[in-house]
Order: sequence, then C-alpha cells, then structure tokens
Amino acid sequence: MKRQSDDVNFSEMQTIFQKVQYSLLCGLGALIRMLGFRTTYKLADGLAFTAWHILSSRRRNTILSLMEHLNIDREQAQKLAYKSFQSTFRSFAEITLTQNFGMEMQGTRLLIANPELWEKLRQCQRPIVASTGHYGSWELLASLLGQVYQAPRPRMVIVRKYPNPAVQAYISKQREAKGASMVGHRAVATAVLRALRKCGIVAFLIDHKTLDHEAYSLSFLGDMANVNMGPALLAIRAEALIWPIYLERLENEQFMLHLQDPLDTKTLTGSNEDKIKQATIFYTKAMEKQILHNPEQWFWMHNRWNKNWK
Repeated sequence: MKRQSDDVNFSEMQTIFQKVQYSLLCGLGALIRMLGFRTTYKLADGLAFTAWHILSSRRRNTILSLMEHLNIDREQAQKLAYKSFQSTFRSFAEITLTQNFGMEMQGTRLLIANPELWEKLRQCQRPIVASTGHYGSWELLASLLGQVYQAPRPRMVIVRKYPNPAVQAYISKQREAKGASMVGHRAVATAVLRALRKCGIVAFLIDHKTLDHEAYSLSFLGDMANVNMGPALLAIRAEALIWPIYLERLENEQFMLHLQDPLDTKTLTGSNEDKIKQATIFYTKAMEKQILHNPEQWFWMHNRWNKNWK
C-alpha cells in the first residue's frame, strides 16, 4: 500500500533535484563567464560543428530554406547555413555572458550604427515597444535593454519560458542581470500595458511561429508566414512608438547596435484592425530588412514557415 509520505518525499526530491540543477548551472555559467567571449565562442563553434553533423534534418531544412528565401544556389546556401549554425550556438552561449556586457562598453566592445537614433530613444518620453527577433546576439540585447532607462521606468522583455524550472530560473537570472524584467508570453497583456502606461520599454521577439487566431499571414522573405499581431495591438492601445532594434555580432568580440526609424502608432489611420495590421507589417518589414543586411546571423534552423522541404 502506498504511504502518503511517499508523495511528500518524491516532491521534496524533485525540489532538491531542481536546486542541484540550478546550482550546477550557476557554477558552469560562472566558469564560462571567466573564460570570456573568445574562448566561449570557440566552445560554441565546437557545439555548432557537432550539431551540423548530427542534426541532419535541421541542416537540410536550413540549406533548403536559404536557397528558397534568398534565391541562392546550394553551395552558397550550405556555407551560409553553417555560419548560421555557428551564430545560433554563439547566441545560446551568450546567455552566460550577460554580466560581462553592457552600456559601459560603448565605444570599445559595443558600437552603435546610428547614434542619433540611440540618443533619440534614450531621451524619448513616450512608451516604447521594441521589436526584435532571433538575430545576432539577441540574449545580450535583452540584457542591454535593461540599461536603456533607469528605474522606476519599466524595462521588460517578453519571452517564451522553458519547461524546466531550474533552467528557467538560471536563464532569467542572467537575462535580468542589467535591470530588465523577463515576462512569459502567455496572458501578458495587462502587465505590458501597465509598463507602457508608465512610459516603459517592452521588447518582443516577433519572428516566432504563431497560431492563426493570434496572427496575420504576411509576406516575409518572399513567403507567407504567420506574424504575431499582439505587439501591434498593445502598442496601439498604449499609443506607443514601435522601435526596431537589433544587436549584430562583429569580429574581435565586438557588437553593433542597429536601430531603425520608429513608427508612431498615433499617426496610423483607418479602423482599429487597419492600424493593427499596418503596425504588424511595419515590424515584419523591419525584421526582414535586418536579416537581409546579414543573413548568417538569423536563426535559420527554426522552420519559420512550417514547411516540409523535399
């Protein structure tokens, strides 16, 4: 007969196991952080090399996706796909390096492509919806956004949470190292509007696959894709600016911050649905523009169009 205490002990063991996992992740992260960017990237490149040879379906789909959406031949696509694998694994590894990176590195490790737009963002007294995606150093960008403004002005990034509590706790700790708060993407409207109405900045990664009822089907890199309308809807309700922002990885462990001209949602015309669609198209085109600027730094192994290439 099963005793009641068995359930309690199992629950306690789960909690202890998660704490051990979290402690191990913190220890491993601290070790990687001590190695610095160059050595961490070498480790990430090694993982990318392994994944390239093991994940054959991911490799194949990435190559075929590049051929179709950039209209390039197989040889070009294969070279670009491998670089994209490297970029993606470097992005994952950068989760451990957020405490090594920030606005204090401006002018040395951190460069700004258009300083006039950056200064305009820093001085802006309007609510901001920052649109970005899985491009370049998106983990470092999430941390960097925590330094755009000072508390109590809200700085928030909307994320998809990991099912493992220990992994989620560790990643949240790293992402929030510079002051930004990470909020799960489900049932988030109230928290986002509250932050925006306090003239905060809220960042969304807009290149996730999205359910039909939450999206518009829009042209993206020459093919139709579901694009989340949620950021547009919330930006319009808060009369916010939508500001595309990306962090590109350069050589020699440097980074380039790219900002595009913002969209003032107060200037949109038509019905509310028209405005939402216009805003959704705006940040979709901004994402497309950044990818075409440097395609190897986008997350091509993610099957954005949900295709089964033959």
